[in-house]
Amino acid sequence: MKKLSIVTDDLFLAHQNPPGHPECPERLLSILGALDSSGLMEKTIPTDTRPATEEEITLAHSKPHFDMVKNTSGKEFSQLDADTSTCEVSFDAALAGSGGLICSVDDILSEKIDTAFVLARPPGHHAEHDRVMGFCLFNHVAVAAAHLLANRGLERVLIIDWDVHHGNGTQHIFYDSDKVLYFSIHQFPFYPGTGSLKELGYKGGLGYTVNVPCPAMLGDEDYLRIFTEILGPVAEQYAPEFILISAGFDAYQVDPLGGMLVTSEGFARLTRFVMQLAEKHCGGNIAFLLEGGYNTAEMGPIMRSVIEEILDLKVSDTGFDPKRTTCEHTVTEIRRIYSKFWDF
Repeated sequence: MKKLSIVTDDLFLAHQNPPGHPECPERLLSILGALDSSGLMEKTIPTDTRPATEEEITLAHSKPHFDMVKNTSGKEFSQLDADTSTCEVSFDAALAGSGGLICSVDDILSEKIDTAFVLARPPGHHAEHDRVMGFCLFNHVAVAAAHLLANRGLERVLIIDWDVHHGNGTQHIFYDSDKVLYFSIHQFPFYPGTGSLKELGYKGGLGYTVNVPCPAMLGDEDYLRIFTEILGPVAEQYAPEFILISAGFDAYQVDPLGGMLVTSEGFARLTRFVMQLAEKHCGGNIAFLLEGGYNTAEMGPIMRSVIEEILDLKVSDTGFDPKRTTCEHTVTEIRRIYSKFWDF
């Protein structure tokens, strides 16, 4: 059984948005309840974490951005953009999210654990270098990737983002770098409006942003086909040293903020696929971070399916039936556009 750490913090529950906001503590309560009642939490290994430091956050964000978020600390309510706000502890919760992922990747590299899943709130992938956005204050996967490059000597980090929304922040932070390969599969056109096939990276990072914008109503077989026929060959050529997963679950078939048809079993199969990538290319170095997913009743069962996969309590099939897919045009377009950078 894999040595898995599930990173939680009371601050993740204490972070509050206004009443009725979809990014709510009940998302996390559903997950924790399902993991506790199923006995899965007992099969995990605790890991010591700490808040990220200013120096670590500013590896990915500007100092003015850090200071702006810090300035909300202790204030009952601050509205930072149309849908991103903070309460008294939101700054601390965001530091805990980034710090939890940093500690996790360090423990993986030191072989204390095999992998980790950080259940962070607020999420992170919409936060840009100098801008909060989409419920996100600090971009946890970007901070962890920057830490791996700056402090652990790595040169190739693969970030896989399967949230239904494009991770504009992660793309923005690494857009001109070849040290981070950003792969995003997302509904398009959709919030936040980025992630088109024209967004390929810039200068030295050209080709290292791999966007797969998809129409709504794609399901498990479509996602597995895209992972197999696009992500697999690119990862083979990139040979990452570490893989970070922006694991949003709002592509779930009845998520209130998405329009996709992925099932709990589909997320388990995607999890098996990326774990196999990590085993093949980087000695199993992989860590997961919770991003979106807003069906509070279903978040627990979805996460249970994923954690069972990570622990090898089940081994799902990562193959797909091409007769059950509708994404052939998308795959063909991705291959055509990215063939100047990668062999398919």
